[in-house]
Amino acid sequence: MSDMRLVVVGAAGRMGQALIRAIDEIDGAVLSGAIEREGSDALGRDAGELAGLGPLGVPVTDDPLSAFLEADGVVDFTSPDATCSFAELCAQVRIVHVIGTTGCEPRHDEAIEAAARHATIVKSGNMSLGVNLLAGLVRKAAAALDEDFDIEVLEMHHKHKVDAPSGTALLLGEAAAEGRGIDLKARSVRVRDGITGARGRGDIGFATLRGGSVIGEHSVIFAGEGERIELTHQAQDRAIFARGAIKAALWAHGRKRGLYSMADVLGLTD
Repeated sequence: MSDMRLVVVGAAGRMGQALIRAIDEIDGAVLSGAIEREGSDALGRDAGELAGLGPLGVPVTDDPLSAFLEADGVVDFTSPDATCSFAELCAQVRIVHVIGTTGCEPRHDEAIEAAARHATIVKSGNMSLGVNLLAGLVRKAAAALDEDFDIEVLEMHHKHKVDAPSGTALLLGEAAAEGRGIDLKARSVRVRDGITGARGRGDIGFATLRGGSVIGEHSVIFAGEGERIELTHQAQDRAIFARGAIKAALWAHGRKRGLYSMADVLGLTD
């Protein structure tokens, strides 16, 4: 079987460069296209040189459709609006779309779900193996511990991150809510300021920290009377997300169209 031809969108960004390096090192994948926004300083540059690899013969362009027509899949850690546009194009040409973009609102999710009727889409708030295993543990812990244990999700990222809570924090919150059999949107607490009153029994709280160059740290705390359980993951290299995304693309290649998650990729679904 020939290598899977992959396009990286947002190729000049930190994650874009990490994805290009991951494609170069993982067997079964090859970089066939690199996309940046119109007017980017990276346009025309060799994607391999951009990522510090040396020439790969793949120039960065601002023409996604042409690149997608020559590809088997797209890997995307851009922005919600851009991701929706890319999802629509992937649906048109019937290729794989791996989405690591965070900060999606309901309208974005609806557009991605619509695109998944015609494309094979893998979407996750975090592409790392460790985080998705953590989510499985959180789900089981939440199911085993009743509402005498309060659940708090704590996350910290670098100062340039623009969305909060992080996609990973929401992934972990969803896992906790699933374990408890509750609706996260109805039971989550995102902000505490002033006289808030006592903590609501059964609520899931989120706390957000931003600063420095932290790649990503997440903890889920189960706080009971006289005892506390903490489940934690620390990301030390963006390469873990890039490798997970390429693994997801290879897994999705040849599968029927639809919307999948990293739990599907890793065989963690029931």
